Amino acid sequence: MSEPSVTVTPGPDSGFTFNVIVRDLSGESRHRVTIEANEAERWAKLGAAPPRCVEAVMRFLLDREPKESILSAFDMRVVRRYFPGFDDAFPEYLVPLPANAGIVRSRRPKHGDMPS
Repeated sequence: MSEPSVTVTPGPDSGFTFNVIVRDLSGESRHRVTIEANEAERWAKLGAAPPRCVEAVMRFLLDREPKESILSAFDMRVVRRYFPGFDDAFPEYLVPLPANAGIVRSRRPKHGDMPS
C-alpha cells in the first residue's frame, strides 16, 4: 500500500498555525497544527522552516498511528506527551527534500535514501 501524502498550507491567521490534509487510498483527514515560536526557532537550527516541521510531525505520527487517530487540532508540543521519544526521533523526519520538491511529499525518506 502506498504511503499517505501530506499537504501543509498556512492557516487563515498565518503565523505558526497550519492546515494539513492527509490523503491515502481510504480518503483524507484534515488537521490544524500549531507550532510555538520557540519550537520553530529550535528546529530552525536544523534548517527546518515551520511548514516543514509540521509536515515532519505529521509523518512522525503517521508512522505510529492511522490518520484517523491523529487529533484534528493540536500544538506540536503535545506530541511529546504521547510519544516520549519524539525529540530523539524527530530530527530524522526533517531530512531535506530534494530541490525540486514542494511541501507535498508522497513519503518520508528512509535512512540511506539519496535525493535524485
